[in-house]
Amino acid sequence: MITHLSQGGDAVRIRVQNTFGRTPLTVDAATVAPSSGQDASTEGRPRPVTFDGRRRVVVPAGGEVWSDTAALRTGAQDDVAVSLSISGTVTPGRHESAFRTNYLTAPGTGDHTADADGTAYTESTGSTLLVSAVDVRNPRLRGSLVAYGSSVVDGTGSTNCGPDCSRPGADLRWTDDLARRITSELPAARRVAVANAGIGGTTSAATCPGIGEPVRGLDAAARLERDVLALHGVTGVLYYYGTNDLAAGCDAAQILESYREVFRRLRAEGIKVYVTPITPRPGYSDRNNRDRHDVGTFVAKWNNCGGTCDGVLPFDQVLRDPVRPNSINPPYDTGDGVHANIAGQQALADIVSLPMVTSSARR
Repeated sequence: MITHLSQGGDAVRIRVQNTFGRTPLTVDAATVAPSSGQDASTEGRPRPVTFDGRRRVVVPAGGEVWSDTAALRTGAQDDVAVSLSISGTVTPGRHESAFRTNYLTAPGTGDHTADADGTAYTESTGSTLLVSAVDVRNPRLRGSLVAYGSSVVDGTGSTNCGPDCSRPGADLRWTDDLARRITSELPAARRVAVANAGIGGTTSAATCPGIGEPVRGLDAAARLERDVLALHGVTGVLYYYGTNDLAAGCDAAQILESYREVFRRLRAEGIKVYVTPITPRPGYSDRNNRDRHDVGTFVAKWNNCGGTCDGVLPFDQVLRDPVRPNSINPPYDTGDGVHANIAGQQALADIVSLPMVTSSARR
């Protein structure tokens, strides 16, 4: 599995997930290595990864396990290949859309985690399997921002460069673009990492009647501990939720109830919260748009959700079509009316106030 880093450091650790498994998951061996991000080969010798000092680890059904720290020097925007050797029959938990190609060996071909040439990896997938996080050790960083939301965070549209044009594996999500801004525009002493915790199809509220079965139980409050609070050094959250809530039948009151709960939990942990109003979507009914604007009014109040968050990300203004304000501006539209293309992703990253979001950083 290939992971794109927002910032580099001198060591990494990985998190292996069996969150949705019904039986224990056995990892017989794991390695990390620098990667070009373009194929299954590595740019250097894969480094062994241990778990409490052992190569082998059993991840319980429904659980996740962090590895020990493995020495590996990386830079900002580097790619890292994480290789796992799994024994037995498993149904791996997956992150459906990786927006890049990941690589697999055929079942029964043995342990190839130490291979650098990648020739044994004869199969591919567009998903990320088993690896749910890569943590970089860098004492100079002042914290981490976590982008939290649905497919509009996950990266849908970030490979779209126009009609019949696609750039998978280019790392052009708005969170990637934001991380590049942080590296290029801020001195080292003020930089933070950016983690993407988006899952397509999810909602902020748990009570929307039309929530799809595959994402039921993955609402913002339900997965907050695992996907945000359990990460290392989180100082701020970029909250981009609500578009699926409206489409799934939630009204403004339900959405705002979920916002308040999540914001309260985050701020109780000393984490600042930056929120975008719900962005336009042409399929919304008149009622949906009234609810969307009610949520936007709440977010905009005093520029801090009426005192319940710490700042506003004006993504709705960036994406809004000036002629049809309930639709996405055509130059930024993938064509589905919901998701931003590569140009739109960059525009979202460009509107983020770096002084605001880095005010959460540790001093």
